[in-house]
Amino acid sequence: MKKSIVLLLIVILLQACGKNDTFLPGGDARENPPEPQKRVKKNLEEGKGFRLDNMFKGKSGGGDFEFASSNELWRASLDTIDFIPLISANYSGGIIISDWYSEDQENFIKITIRFLSNEVRSDAIDIKIFYKLCDANMKCVTSKRESKLVEELKTQILKKAAVYQKQTKDKNFKPYKGSGLKN
Repeated sequence: MKKSIVLLLIVILLQACGKNDTFLPGGDARENPPEPQKRVKKNLEEGKGFRLDNMFKGKSGGGDFEFASSNELWRASLDTIDFIPLISANYSGGIIISDWYSEDQENFIKITIRFLSNEVRSDAIDIKIFYKLCDANMKCVTSKRESKLVEELKTQILKKAAVYQKQTKDKNFKPYKGSGLKN
């Protein structure tokens, strides 16, 4: 038994030393990009490679993904500040940053929304508003202040998120067949 295990390990190690297009790029450099991110992307598109983490967790294939369209807080935030242009909306980073916005070209505001949780609750988002006041010579002073606008935005976002959450639950509701409720 020990000899067969050792022999199997030797075969596996020798196989790894040879050229194997399934796991190693090898071959012509023109066919394989030098940047690791591009190589990974190319290999994934071609279905090459494997992942050990799913094997040990007892999972098979696929994964659990939560996209921006399914996150009620994210959608509600974007809907609430849709009047202002955005610089960055990074779902994976959990932050939305607006551009400077002004109606009178003197008093500008910039809004950042950071997501601390995916749950719809008041401590799940952190909103900061920056103010930029400019004079006639275009000399500007930037400051961060706490104002009523922060609480108003947070309240509006949470109200919309609660509505979106209820709509999602209603859409996904499937009664138990033995409960007597009709579909």
